Amino acid sequence: MKRFLFIIVALLVASAVSRAAVKPHALFTDNAVLQRGEWINVWGTAKDYEDITVTFAGQKRTTTARFGQWKVTLRPLKASAEPQTMVIQGENTVEIKNILVGEVWIASGQSNMQWPLSQTSNATQDIAAAKDPQLRLFSVPRVTAETPQRDVDAAWQTCTPETATGFSAVAYFFGRDLRKALGVPVGMIHTSWGGTPAEAWTSKEVLEAKPMFKSLIDTWELKIAKHDPAKMAERNKVAAAKYKEAAAKAKADGKPAPRAPRPETDPAKDPHRPTVLYNAMIHPLLPFAIKGAIWYQGESNNSRAMEYRALFPAMIKCWRDNWKLGNFPFLFVQIAPHNNMTPELREAQLLTSQRCPNTAMAVITDHGDAADIHPRQKEPVGARLALAARALAYGDRIEYSGPVYRSLRLRGNELVLSFRNIGGGLVAKGGDLKGFTIAGADKNFVSAAARIEGDKVVVSSPQVALPVAVRYGWSNVPDVNLFNKAGLPASPFRTDVE
Repeated sequence: MKRFLFIIVALLVASAVSRAAVKPHALFTDNAVLQRGEWINVWGTAKDYEDITVTFAGQKRTTTARFGQWKVTLRPLKASAEPQTMVIQGENTVEIKNILVGEVWIASGQSNMQWPLSQTSNATQDIAAAKDPQLRLFSVPRVTAETPQRDVDAAWQTCTPETATGFSAVAYFFGRDLRKALGVPVGMIHTSWGGTPAEAWTSKEVLEAKPMFKSLIDTWELKIAKHDPAKMAERNKVAAAKYKEAAAKAKADGKPAPRAPRPETDPAKDPHRPTVLYNAMIHPLLPFAIKGAIWYQGESNNSRAMEYRALFPAMIKCWRDNWKLGNFPFLFVQIAPHNNMTPELREAQLLTSQRCPNTAMAVITDHGDAADIHPRQKEPVGARLALAARALAYGDRIEYSGPVYRSLRLRGNELVLSFRNIGGGLVAKGGDLKGFTIAGADKNFVSAAARIEGDKVVVSSPQVALPVAVRYGWSNVPDVNLFNKAGLPASPFRTDVE
């Protein structure tokens, strides 16, 4: 009996110690980077009414834990490459070492953002060169959640060939280029999941506020209500048996095995479900101070381009509202040429860049692959995002965008197009201009001749006597070559925007 009581008391004491332990959020680990020039929130968990003191860079802040949570705010810090230690003290003491102060960026989206450095076109050399103690990497685990979460299971790492190999290639190249341009430490927080739509990265409150978005939630709720685990297991079993039979037959016939079927999963935990990735992979990062975000996504919303025109800006606003850092720079990649990717989706992205404040779009029409939705050249993508960051976030007077259509006027039987972001002049890369079509009032578009006149493009066709509209690169795999002298390609567009 005494032994039993001793065990019970020991367990209670251990439980109390566990509850009392001060624990900072995962973003506050060794090797972290803190955002310069912003108020720095530091937070974590502890026992109720426990006094917590945070000391860092000559500042000391004290608070009292409430409902198991605590938070202090440090004054803005100057950039520093000198490793510093943060001390968090309550009933226990936590020391967080090797902290730098510089620029922090979120990198999010779907598979092209998730794509690792190890699978890029120049992986061996790029991995070997990934040695920078002032570039820090943080990878958010891919999980879902029905409700907003507070923390993630991750830690900061110094950029080495070992840590960079599985990290987002786009995020790595972006961070590497910023390091070179700014000369300060850079921290990249990577949080992406392949194949996921924008609504999964948007809060429930935002989606429920508009009928066109709420229908996305309602569709999934119905799917969840109808879900039968036993029937799902049986379907998966049948599918697996059919695949096994087909694979055996293919082997006997000397043919490649067919692609294995993807098993059905619980729709409640599906990463495509609205809000679940915002809850699990964005909300836990709030309110960590950042400079901005880079985003590479859209493929999973390709079939709903008109909806994406509203959904994507709503997601951006959602992040900005909840981070409470104002309209921080939000930079994104226009989807690459691919057999299944429509020009309407690229247009939705272009319109977002024009209508949503403090955003920019990296165009990669010259780095796509018609047969592979994951083009392997990620370095130019990171480089173009970094140019946009330097211009929008840091005020560098550089050209960061290719030509963007602005207006047109009729001149005889020709249409004369004007552009923004001409970057010192327009260029037809590799020969005569191509990729233009033209139409009259009947909207029957035909191939057109196009030429550069100064900072204008003149488009015409003998088949169209009185033209009214022009389209450029208006196909799934655009064959285009309009650039500016800064070496950046023009975005596909149509003058007859619906």
